[in-house]
Amino acid sequence: MSDIIDKRERAEQFRMRLSQAMQNEGMSQSALARAVGVDRSTISQLLTGSGARLPNAQVVGECAAALGVSSDWLLSISQHPETAANLLAASLSLTAAPRALVDEQIFAWHREAAGYKIRHVPAALPDMMKVTEFLQWEYSPHLGRTMEQAINASEDRLAWMRSSNSDYEIALPLHEMESFARAEGYYRGLPTEVRLAQIERFRELTSSLYPRLRLYLYDARRVFSVPVTVFGPLMAVLYSGRHYIVFRDRERVQALTTDFDVLVREASVTARELPDHLARLRREVAGT
Repeated sequence: MSDIIDKRERAEQFRMRLSQAMQNEGMSQSALARAVGVDRSTISQLLTGSGARLPNAQVVGECAAALGVSSDWLLSISQHPETAANLLAASLSLTAAPRALVDEQIFAWHREAAGYKIRHVPAALPDMMKVTEFLQWEYSPHLGRTMEQAINASEDRLAWMRSSNSDYEIALPLHEMESFARAEGYYRGLPTEVRLAQIERFRELTSSLYPRLRLYLYDARRVFSVPVTVFGPLMAVLYSGRHYIVFRDRERVQALTTDFDVLVREASVTARELPDHLARLRREVAGT
């Protein structure tokens, strides 16, 4: 007996959801009938019937496709009206990542996550913490005449961070900071005076903005991370070099949040220890 009641409830739910989907799409019975390839009377019967019978799978599938919803939702198997493809598109997207400081998409994500903790593993040293001379040395071959605009954009982002309610945690490989200080690898040719000014900028920002801004250095031989930013519970963004890979589904955002927290927990230099580490690097760079 319970099975019969269950079928009747499912059939009634189908009629309600079909009607709701049609209203959302602004589609009439005649228009749906044409899209599905059946008589208008068939659609009318689907909407007004009172029995426990459901239409065959083909009709359900055609109705779902025409209305942009999933068959599972029409049949009360799922609570999500979106199709699997739409769900995937909503939870995962690919966005171009220009080699430039003027990146309105990144700034928009920061504003969207205002009030949440932002966790960040940069591809190199974090742009918004760099002194102007460093940005000019690093980006002038790529940005040319837009350099002034790019530097202003970086300063705007730092000003936003100062005034926002978001906590900001940055985890950086220890070897990245060491390579910068010694002008090795990527940083080869970076003048001594710029390196000294940059170390002072790190010291000033991490001191004046602590504890809202915390910078950790982790040993990449023990733990590892690709460049990633986690914007609270809203999204996690991986940087592939030419694109941002954006996750918005809860499970993946939580997994990447956990990965970041491991970097912090395993940090070789904690946020509290950073001032002493910066002082040591400054003495090394200055040769004193």
